[in-house]
Amino acid sequence: MSLSRRSYIGTASAALAGLAGCISGSSDSPDGSNGSGSSDAFTVGYGDFETEITASEFPDMLYFYCVQSGWMNWPTVMENFEGNYGVAVHDDDRSSGEALQHMRSHSGDMTHSGFNGGYTYGITARNDGFTQAYKPKGWEKVPDSLKTDDGHVTATRRVTTAVTYRKDIYDERGLDAPETWEDLLQPEITQDLALQTPQAAVGLAAALSVNNARGGSMDDLQPVIDYYTEIQDGGAEFTDNFLAQFSSGEYSTFIRYDYSGLDLKYNNDEIAEEDVGVALLGGENGNQGALNMPYGYALLEDAPNPEAGKLFMDYVLSLEGQQHFLDAYVRPIRSSEMELPDEFIDGAEYDRTEFQVDYNRLVEEQDAIIQEITRGANL
Repeated sequence: MSLSRRSYIGTASAALAGLAGCISGSSDSPDGSNGSGSSDAFTVGYGDFETEITASEFPDMLYFYCVQSGWMNWPTVMENFEGNYGVAVHDDDRSSGEALQHMRSHSGDMTHSGFNGGYTYGITARNDGFTQAYKPKGWEKVPDSLKTDDGHVTATRRVTTAVTYRKDIYDERGLDAPETWEDLLQPEITQDLALQTPQAAVGLAAALSVNNARGGSMDDLQPVIDYYTEIQDGGAEFTDNFLAQFSSGEYSTFIRYDYSGLDLKYNNDEIAEEDVGVALLGGENGNQGALNMPYGYALLEDAPNPEAGKLFMDYVLSLEGQQHFLDAYVRPIRSSEMELPDEFIDGAEYDRTEFQVDYNRLVEEQDAIIQEITRGANL
């Protein structure tokens, strides 16, 4: 039986309430806490990074870049961490790029204990010398392609490029659910299609998705340039603000991530759930066309309160911490160990469409890629 959004959260919250206070008995959670703050000794870390820390070293407030209440159910993560360990987490309302800029402006006087955000931004922070090695408990459960061998950056969840569309409008126009990027070239779709430019992380992911689906690569961006030129001729708009227009029916289709489409489908009172569809797209020739973009974290070098930072990182990667992402339709990095609710896109669709890139190379070439696509397609 499929659970509704609200009934699923209620069930998950009840289960998590049972877990809170028992975290010391979990094999992949920080040791020593009984949920009441009475224990002050904790074992954190994986392998050579395993160490003992004490609550006497904890601050009242932990500052972690890009942990913010506006997305991915971070409020629940923050609240449960504080409930278990007595440490409040600051609502740091920054994007990944803003966090990196702040680090650079405070080089030598780091104000935050860790970074949480786009995985490629974490790699950039490592390359700039802002991070230190730390493998949190559960590190061995993370796929090798989604963590750095040196322990500096570890992915905690992943999002995938997806198309969200108005099923009711598609039905009125006699359109089938899209399965490939070529499907979006139909005039009835491009006339009110919305997406973001490659300067935005989600826009860059969309561009690389289209490019891969049409046989391109990071060495050959012409396929997406041609595609963007064609959809603009058909009326598609590159804009950051389109959710209200989607709700009103002004836009019938937008390109973003899977979790944002699912959240809108199940968490928006202005549109009926059955009127919203979320699809992963491939290429007509079988190429995969849904880029998997990881988000993760890193412990910062010479940063304040590293002990509490390590404990927070362990909690986020524990199964209890990972469960909170599910409640926002974000796939946890340890999702293979968890049961995804029925509202999620079928796993077979991810197998059909999803791909990854060399994230280290993307970091090195990102600016050049963005410039080539933007100039080539006159964005």
